[in-house]
Amino acid sequence: MPPVKPKGFSKPKNTGKTISRILQYMGKYKALWPLVFLCVLISSGASVAGGMFTKVALNNYILPLLEKYQAAGALSPEIAAGIKSFGTMIIGVLSVFLAGVFASWCNSRLMLYISTNLLYSIRVDLFSKLETLPIKYYDAHTHGELMSRFTNDTDTLREMMSQTIPQFLSSTITVVAVFVMMIILSPMLTVVMIVSMIFITMLIAAIGKRSAKAFRENQKCVGKLNGFIEEMIEGQRVIKVFNHEDKASQQFEALNEDLRKAGTAAMTFGGVMGPLMNNLSHMQYAIVAIIAASMMIAGFNSRATSNWFVGVLDIGTIAAFLQYTRSFSQPISMMTQQANSVLNALAGAERIFGVIDEEPEVDDGEFTLVNAYDAKDNSGEEKLVQSYAYTGEWAWKNPADSSLRQLKGEVVFDHVTFGYKPEKTVLHDVCIHAKPGQKIALVGSTGSGKTTTINLLSRFYDVPEGCGQITYDGIPLNEISKSALRKSLGMVQQNTHLFTGTIRDNIRYGNLEASDAQVYEAAKLANADSFIHHMENGYDTVITGDGASLSQGQRQLLAIARAAVANPPVLILDEATSSIDTRTEKLIEDGMDSLMKGRTTFVIAHRLSTVRNADEIIVLEHGKIIERGSHDELIAAKGRYYFLYTGNRITLDE
Repeated sequence: MPPVKPKGFSKPKNTGKTISRILQYMGKYKALWPLVFLCVLISSGASVAGGMFTKVALNNYILPLLEKYQAAGALSPEIAAGIKSFGTMIIGVLSVFLAGVFASWCNSRLMLYISTNLLYSIRVDLFSKLETLPIKYYDAHTHGELMSRFTNDTDTLREMMSQTIPQFLSSTITVVAVFVMMIILSPMLTVVMIVSMIFITMLIAAIGKRSAKAFRENQKCVGKLNGFIEEMIEGQRVIKVFNHEDKASQQFEALNEDLRKAGTAAMTFGGVMGPLMNNLSHMQYAIVAIIAASMMIAGFNSRATSNWFVGVLDIGTIAAFLQYTRSFSQPISMMTQQANSVLNALAGAERIFGVIDEEPEVDDGEFTLVNAYDAKDNSGEEKLVQSYAYTGEWAWKNPADSSLRQLKGEVVFDHVTFGYKPEKTVLHDVCIHAKPGQKIALVGSTGSGKTTTINLLSRFYDVPEGCGQITYDGIPLNEISKSALRKSLGMVQQNTHLFTGTIRDNIRYGNLEASDAQVYEAAKLANADSFIHHMENGYDTVITGDGASLSQGQRQLLAIARAAVANPPVLILDEATSSIDTRTEKLIEDGMDSLMKGRTTFVIAHRLSTVRNADEIIVLEHGKIIERGSHDELIAAKGRYYFLYTGNRITLDE
């Protein structure tokens, strides 16, 4: 499906809430913030001291010494003493500047420490939230879109924390200090500065408002493009098989064009602010210089001719004030330029916190799964007793009275109706009764509701209230803890996923406490042991890229071994042998029978030869059960199952 082009910038969200969330994370390092503030104060103070040094140097040393030298025509002892005193002052000022440099370095190190640890906390919270989200969330979001939260969005946040915030703090303190010094030197010239800054601030605010929208849209387009690229890389084989390269390129170009437009808009606003601010600050500098020089020429150059509002406009004062004018404009210009980084980071932070704020998977079940063993009480009757070691026998523990109920594997679908969306029903009044140890096969055409049935049994989705219920050993499924429920289920899916690591680790994923002997036994049961031994490092062979070096059949054998090592009471085989050739399927048939022995098993299969020995075969069509019975019974009935099995359509006349 071609990508949808955004029609315009999204409306701005509540940035105040986002900033508040960031401050909460920053609050974890509140013990360091006084040090950060002190370092910024020293660094900014050293910078501000330069202006007063200029005034004192000109008025008290340079100009008087030049006048004395011109009058004397030679270097007198008085002039030499003045030069020596001037040198002493320079050393003192140099010490102040060195202290400012050291404080700035310390500030950078502190902010680097805070930012890296803050992002560490955010990434942990983000990943932890992803682990708690329901399957339906992943069904609605592409992998690339979620990955961009960890990469692009966190990078923008890191840049803001490590660079923008320190510069913003330093600039703010500098502006305040410079403003105070300017008032001391000349309140009137300060008013001139304020009037010009009001105009500049209004212009910046107008641009910044539109810039925020642009940066938010840019981040959104980046997420879409990442999701598309990830999807296309995963599907390269399919793309090439169906000659879809041109179409994929067109879709990419459309998404890339959206990103180009959003990026151009964001960078345009961002690029305009810096040069505009610089030029306005130059104009401001020139206006202040002209007014100050004109007033000095007019006679406001001594205390006798000046007043508190104008100030004494001598050479030193004007030079210092002009330097402060530049020092006042530069931090504001820097803050303006950093505003782009802030807006970009806030847009990324909104996306990150949007995931963190998602509703986690609801688990209102209270029954837990425990190991148990049979013991005799004082009266000689047998009863279940909880064990804290593996016994091979499981029981449901009722939290209300701590009573135990043996896990038998009886599963009942009692008139279940379900739809992923309220307006579209997928399952209609489904009734299934799987007795302990039975093998139940679900067959039917694609989209008939087989996988949906398994999704409900695994509680990836819950049956809505009033739409029937599912019970497990007589316990309503929603009363069983999801972790306990899924621990009791072993699943082999059609789409096998293997993790980067050794083959041994991938099999042990089904039971992290399994011994090597149990891993080998499970591999033999699934008939994977043979091909594993033919690999260079055997069970220690490292597989990467979701097992790209293995055939699909080998990957599925490892998935079956993973389920075998888990040794679950109930098995779910979702097209578990769909990618295994007929010869291999025959070889593992005995092993699969051993694996299913004594366990309630649900089998989904298109290859009906794999379900012939099922205790009950249920035929689904459009979410409804249309036939049920054993293989022989359904063949004799010559209905839908007969057609699926033989390919022969039976007419009513027959």
